[in-house]
Amino acid sequence: MKPSKVASRLESILDGINVTFQAIANIHTGRCFGCEVLLRGHEALGYPTVADMFDFCHTVGALAEVEVAVLGKAVNKLARLEWNAELRLFVPLDSRLLPEARAFQKAIRQEIGDHYTRLVMEVDGGTVVDVTSEWVKALKKHGALIAADRFGSGKFSQQLLHEVDPDFVKLSPFFVTDIDSDRRKRVALSQMVATAHTLGMQVIATGVQTERENLALRELGCDMVQGVFVQKPVNDPLALEATYAHLAAIGGEYRRRRTDQEWIAEQLDGIAPVLITESMSQVFERLANEPGRTLIPVVDKQGQPLGVVVERKLKNFAYSVFGKDLIANKGIGRTLQNFLSHCPIAEISSSLQQILASFSTAESADGVIITENGHYLGFLSAPSIIRAIHERTLSRARDENPLTKLPGNDLIAGFVTECFSSGQATVLAYIDFDNFKPFNDTYGFRQGDRAILLFADLMRRETINRDWFIGHIGGDDFFIGMRGGDQWSAMEAIGKLVEDFSSDAESFYDQAARENRCISAKDRDGTIKCFPLLSASAVLVGIPAGSTDRTVDEVSALIAAKKKDSKTSPNKMVFAVLEE
Repeated sequence: MKPSKVASRLESILDGINVTFQAIANIHTGRCFGCEVLLRGHEALGYPTVADMFDFCHTVGALAEVEVAVLGKAVNKLARLEWNAELRLFVPLDSRLLPEARAFQKAIRQEIGDHYTRLVMEVDGGTVVDVTSEWVKALKKHGALIAADRFGSGKFSQQLLHEVDPDFVKLSPFFVTDIDSDRRKRVALSQMVATAHTLGMQVIATGVQTERENLALRELGCDMVQGVFVQKPVNDPLALEATYAHLAAIGGEYRRRRTDQEWIAEQLDGIAPVLITESMSQVFERLANEPGRTLIPVVDKQGQPLGVVVERKLKNFAYSVFGKDLIANKGIGRTLQNFLSHCPIAEISSSLQQILASFSTAESADGVIITENGHYLGFLSAPSIIRAIHERTLSRARDENPLTKLPGNDLIAGFVTECFSSGQATVLAYIDFDNFKPFNDTYGFRQGDRAILLFADLMRRETINRDWFIGHIGGDDFFIGMRGGDQWSAMEAIGKLVEDFSSDAESFYDQAARENRCISAKDRDGTIKCFPLLSASAVLVGIPAGSTDRTVDEVSALIAAKKKDSKTSPNKMVFAVLEE
């Protein structure tokens, strides 16, 4: 191809290619952490795929030039967004640029200046590792971060963690799709997440399409999510949202994690971190001025934790006559990066169980770095983790039902009181079993416990897509609170719950009982009678908006008055409004 034609085609690529953005958000808070740069418009330029376009650029020796220009376009386009300085820019990198890594990163820095430290270079899981590790060192030297992309799908994925030491792990969409229903994928992904956290890396789930996938990923400990469920790729950066409220609002059952946050916050040590650019002399001075300090967290300019510098690993230099001077000598080239140690990282929204798992699987870890929306928040030492778990265990023993582990009477009363204080319209449901005593007498208390646990599990399942508070009053009595609920949607949901319980509970009976639809047992007077199979009935109490002067006792009295009516009702439910 003639040079003039090559130049013309390259010019058309640089003019015609369009830069779009797909949000990457915190899975717990919905806060937008960054966005991935995606390219569109290649078809109009005559290239079926982006890969085909880059193949041409590589063939004519212009791959680096085009990649740098694309980054410049992305940064300039994002400048329209007022809060863009907070965003990390995730950029897929072509592995063919590896041989010219140093020149490439220099060209990027010349093109985008200080924005270079916001970049997260995505290294594909299929990239040859022994070459990549040298390339990564060149990129990291000037502040860029690294993400292992499509992790789990490339043949070098596991090796990439060891050789490249990425800051982020982006899970392959293969493992994310149907993660809510595919048990084999859940097992594999849980191991990947645990490994990444142990090595101090944050995990991003890509290709998230549904709410149920998002919930499963939260449960497995992922830190961030990317996919159409968060937001489709956008051409206009103003369409990006600082916070994706639907992520933060998902899953009433996860409200219990807030309790873990309180225990964590109480034990958290807000050690001021040092910047990775600070000198070792400043680090020595800091340790000398804080005698009890054994480590200092290290962050980059954006507050992203990179690891810790540990005092005991500096002793050979600290107590040597010339040790500190040697480190301070810039000619020798020993920087804070050389003394950085791995440390597990967890979001403040993580459960204590997940934090403990990350800590326990990390070799020689002194604790866990805690982040908020991906930024450094504080440090949780090993003794602090133990104290937090111990205090939470004691609290739960007091506040939760020992069988179902659901909130008990004190927490239920607190929820109702909080509803009154907020003045928000709420529906409360009291549910108890029908014919439980004869069932328990006939089949034994173990089978009775299984029936109670079944109902508790069904309640938990129903909370997945709803902002429900669920509790266990005791025995076969349960409670559900529905903030903002209305009569008809509440009755529909509770009706389904009762119906599912009646159907599933049949499995606890023997064949004869299932065929006869009843069992013979003694009533409270000792008379043998035929009792129907297990079911449940419910009293639903509607609390109108603005009912701020009512009490828990009034709710209890109304439920007691309507309980008998619910058991004789055709649909096993009664709805009553707490009138003025």
